[in-house]
Amino acid sequence: MITDVATFIGAYPYRHVDGGTPEGVLSNMDRLGVDRAWVAHLPSILYKDPAPGTVALLRVLEPHRERLLPVPTIHPGLPHWERDLDAASREGAPAVRAYPTWQGIEPAGDAMRHLVAAAAARRLPVHLAVRMEDIRQRHPLDTAAELPAAAVRALARHDEGARLVISNADRAFVEEVHFGLTPAEARRVVWDVAWLWGPPEDHLRHVLATVGVERFVLGTGAPLRLPDGPFAQLDLANLTADDRARVLGRNLADWT
Repeated sequence: MITDVATFIGAYPYRHVDGGTPEGVLSNMDRLGVDRAWVAHLPSILYKDPAPGTVALLRVLEPHRERLLPVPTIHPGLPHWERDLDAASREGAPAVRAYPTWQGIEPAGDAMRHLVAAAAARRLPVHLAVRMEDIRQRHPLDTAAELPAAAVRALARHDEGARLVISNADRAFVEEVHFGLTPAEARRVVWDVAWLWGPPEDHLRHVLATVGVERFVLGTGAPLRLPDGPFAQLDLANLTADDRARVLGRNLADWT
């Protein structure tokens, strides 16, 4: 079962994106052989209250729920956010997303720590993105800071049941977090491969060997990024069939 943990539907406020519909997501999945995708609502990144975005997400994904799994956005700085978390659990969401630097909250402050602990109690991973776009592509009004590596370490240490999915981390970020955690803490974190470059740097192959192939999962970031990228990088890494299968789906199944 090949699973993409990082896809979106909806519009993006800073540039036009193609394929941000369920049909667009499914078309790319069929072309690339992806069985299931975790799908978040792209506009909710900047909603003051993301709850209406979750309603829209559930509505448009309803006809496709066997393959497109909704990942609601939670804002733990708002009152009664726990109700949104409970609703996500009832809907069978595989995870929830938060965007602390976009939402104006401390990335490892009390609100995020409470979210990680509450999600752990409900056996829900929390999905965080280091960045949404390369800094060279960003609109002048897009001033949100990138997620700090220290925040990921702090959140991973905060609760023994914590589960963190981290998207769009480069090699330096992965290493700064992973090698600053104990082995038990490091097992609470998985990394998607979207921002790990292939040749000539071979960052992907390097971290698979040093951090461990079991810590990595497929995430494309589509439609903000071309979904073909991670597959090309995996091809160029010359993985064994078993290791490739682990990244494409088995690691996620074992971890969750």
